[in-house]
Amino acid sequence: MGTQGKRGLLSFAAYERCELCPRRCGADRAAGERGVCGETSILRAARAALHLWEEPPISGTAADDGIPAPERDAGSGTIFFSGCPLRCVYCQNAEVSHEGAGIAISTDELARAMLDLQSQGALNVNLVTALHFAPHVAAAIRRARTQGLAIPIVCNTSGYERPELVGALARQVDVWLTDFKYASAGLAAELSRARDYPEAAASALASMLEVTAAKGGRAQDAAGHMMRGIIVRHLLLPGQTSDSLRVLERIWDIAGDAVDLSLMNQYTPNATCLAAGGALAGAIDPDDYEAVIAYAYELGFTRVWWQREGTVSESFVPAFDGTGLRRER
Repeated sequence: MGTQGKRGLLSFAAYERCELCPRRCGADRAAGERGVCGETSILRAARAALHLWEEPPISGTAADDGIPAPERDAGSGTIFFSGCPLRCVYCQNAEVSHEGAGIAISTDELARAMLDLQSQGALNVNLVTALHFAPHVAAAIRRARTQGLAIPIVCNTSGYERPELVGALARQVDVWLTDFKYASAGLAAELSRARDYPEAAASALASMLEVTAAKGGRAQDAAGHMMRGIIVRHLLLPGQTSDSLRVLERIWDIAGDAVDLSLMNQYTPNATCLAAGGALAGAIDPDDYEAVIAYAYELGFTRVWWQREGTVSESFVPAFDGTGLRRER
């Protein structure tokens, strides 16, 4: 477990020699040094707003044009955090994960943003790429709960997490919305500089299963909104269908049908991938996408979420302009 136990990972002292993610870079973020994630110990976020485009158990239902009718759900209350320990070359949110978009906020302001989202009708608070700020996040959740936060907490993660940190956050997190990006260590090294990604994601998922089962397993309300559980996402990449099939096998071996599976075709090449050319400058073949969906059902998954054709669009990338976080002082 290294120098920090589960409880220590949520202490602000964890920033002094950072081991929050599997890279364990050891940066003294408390002294202003930037970790592999690109961040110091100053909490920074880029957006807090309702979002309709997550999976139906998270965002609820929306009209076909994406505009919620008054009787429909308001969506998920997403908070995007600055920086990322994984830093994939094809990241669609590169502005916030790679380029430093975001503003400094306090723990109190983060708690207030959670409460504001609840007041807007959010089904949950959806923390996007948050765990390199785990001490702040845990403290803000505790504070918001004492002030009336009653909706579930969703941890929206790349899957590149330490199982010890998953365990430490078991009380605070209700829903794990986790990626499983690669089965191939070589592909993980090439695209995310993380050869250990497949094993790290597998260990993190096993820990998510353990802590969720200890709380009673998957639960939803009468409207089908997820109150507790795990959704595993996999974003298909151009030319990597074979690896996608191996990813599904790995997830099934670890979790079976205990998780919801989300298969995503929304890959959109960013400027880096367009400039480099090659497969990542293209798009997903619809036939490949259909083959992956079919294989998921063949393996035995029964809760499979998938996207329609035409979802490849930069409209999936929100404005990282401090929405919902800025306050007059």
